[in-house]
Amino acid sequence: MNKFIKADLFRYTGLKNNFFKTFLFVPGYRFTWFLRKAKQYENFIIINFFYRIIVRYYQLKYGFQISYRTEIGKGFYIGHYGTIVIADTAIIGDNCNINHGVTIGKTSRGKLKGSPVIGNNVWLGAHSTIVGKIKIGNNVLISPGAFVNFDVPSDSLVIGNPGKIKASKNATNGYINRILN
Repeated sequence: MNKFIKADLFRYTGLKNNFFKTFLFVPGYRFTWFLRKAKQYENFIIINFFYRIIVRYYQLKYGFQISYRTEIGKGFYIGHYGTIVIADTAIIGDNCNINHGVTIGKTSRGKLKGSPVIGNNVWLGAHSTIVGKIKIGNNVLISPGAFVNFDVPSDSLVIGNPGKIKASKNATNGYINRILN
């Protein structure tokens, strides 16, 4: 689990030894750290319970509704605190940036019943909504306010509500900070 925590730290600061300053002053990193610890100790009931209480406290404080059970890759970055809702069955790849107001939700009926799978190097703009059993490819930028309930191929940009796909080889250049390989 340390590799996930180090990768998250690098995404926030670019430094690998600036843990305490980042932990104290960056809410997104602090929340993610406790989330990772709850996941790491999910088989140890007492330790897991302790971390889950802290995660719950920060969920209420910052407005993040992200379960420790959600599969989140290395280098997870929460740009701003504010309402963020992610289904516990969603899968998020490496180097994902999430801004405030984002919803990654599951649907419970219809042909899209299930949760999204989001690839690597994806930037999710403020108040974007991704729902249903869909796949978002690698190197994808979802613009602010976009509604996505369809598969998005790699190297794409999604704009609007309803979303429209535009091919773009450099969709996330300049948007995703400190990409890990």
